[in-house]
Amino acid sequence: MVLSELAVRLNCAEYKNWVKAGHCLLLLRGCLQGFVGREMLAFHSRLLAAAPGLGPRAACSSGSRCSPRARQFQPQCQVCAEWKREILKHHTNRNGDVHWGNCRPAFWPVDAWEVAKAFMPRGLADKTGPEECDAVALLNLINSCDHFVVDRRKVTEVIKCRNEIMHSSEMKVSSVWLRDFQMKIQNFLNEFKNIPEIVAVYSQIEQLLTSDWAVYIPEEDQRDGCDKGVYLSESQVNEIEMELLKEKLQELCLQVKEQEVLPEEILNQLEVVKEFLRNNEDLRNGLTEDIQKLDSFRQQHLKPDSKEPGV
Repeated sequence: MVLSELAVRLNCAEYKNWVKAGHCLLLLRGCLQGFVGREMLAFHSRLLAAAPGLGPRAACSSGSRCSPRARQFQPQCQVCAEWKREILKHHTNRNGDVHWGNCRPAFWPVDAWEVAKAFMPRGLADKTGPEECDAVALLNLINSCDHFVVDRRKVTEVIKCRNEIMHSSEMKVSSVWLRDFQMKIQNFLNEFKNIPEIVAVYSQIEQLLTSDWAVYIPEEDQRDGCDKGVYLSESQVNEIEMELLKEKLQELCLQVKEQEVLPEEILNQLEVVKEFLRNNEDLRNGLTEDIQKLDSFRQQHLKPDSKEPGV
């Protein structure tokens, strides 16, 4: 890694705040994955107990004709139609957007996670379990499925914060914003005081957000921050940055795919990220595939005579 690039990035307090907030989301994701996985298995079992006819012996009889697209799903067989009704009974947004395109309805009788994806945001069709999902996907599942008994205002507050992190074109947040984020994420975590792995992460997040966050850079022979704090190695920070940037690029990809014409805001965000990566080779090298994919989508929406520099 080019340590000087890392040192320059972390000299910007607002960028460091952005990485800290993102680190919290990664910790949140980690503690929710097992819990959500267990709960969706329980939810699936509960659905089958209430409607035994929808269990493993039930089979879709219409094959590809029962394939949803995006928010549209018109079942062509009785089994899929019954499953759709059952899912909507438990969906808190049943009259709004349901991303049926995430799902393979033929697997609903046997795969709890295929059911879970009906309660999640778009773009998750290829995810086979909670361990493959980011924090916002899991938060949306908790918010949209009435199996989870939580204060949904607290869930939506954290979702809003996550979106602000990912949609921050400059990848910076203020210290005031970070304190507000801490309050909201801890309010959410307090909903799960009987889940040990979530309780443990509450303490980690509190320590992370209230300490002088510092990074040990051997080449610099000093720590970036005060003597007291949470210390991370440069490789740990780099891993966090890579995860956040990868998620940001994936989010941009989804936004691009859903637009016939790229809004100026998305183009601007894309250019900021590309410029950032041009100046930070240590991060750019690990995101080449993501950038190429995003560039490919972007080129489909640019005029033939448009020419823009690559990363």
